[in-house]
Amino acid sequence: MVHELYGRDEVRDAVVGRWGPETAPGGVVDRAEVARRAFASPEDRAWLEGLIWPRVGARIAAWREQVLARVPAPRAAVIEIPLLFESGMDAAFDATIAVIADESVRARRAGARGHAAVPERSARQLTQEEKARRATYAVVNDGSIEQLQSRLSAILDGLSP
Repeated sequence: MVHELYGRDEVRDAVVGRWGPETAPGGVVDRAEVARRAFASPEDRAWLEGLIWPRVGARIAAWREQVLARVPAPRAAVIEIPLLFESGMDAAFDATIAVIADESVRARRAGARGHAAVPERSARQLTQEEKARRATYAVVNDGSIEQLQSRLSAILDGLSP
């Protein structure tokens, strides 16, 4: 949803207005450049969160209405929100799953995906232990994709219809 939001003119224009045209070369938001700018100061991060989080919340609410209107309704509707607890959006969900991993594993994976400002991003997030404590379920992601899928499927299989 965040990637979709960066494609909207209003969000792109706000980002360019805040940090300049180099944040959207050719009219396309450069997410790595936005991350570099946003994590440069608490004020810049707070500004970006204030721009993005309310829009994400509205999109999630609309998506949830669409999903729940299906006949038959699905047993579960799943959405990934990296800063779920930090944004305060967790109250909107019946259950939450924290997918956690050792900090060194998380840093390596984020770097492999090309994420900028990895230490700054991690500093903004709750610890893995705190996320696990707050979540309805916690899954340790220390193995293969198949192992993670199996662990998540077991949780979904245990949910009541």
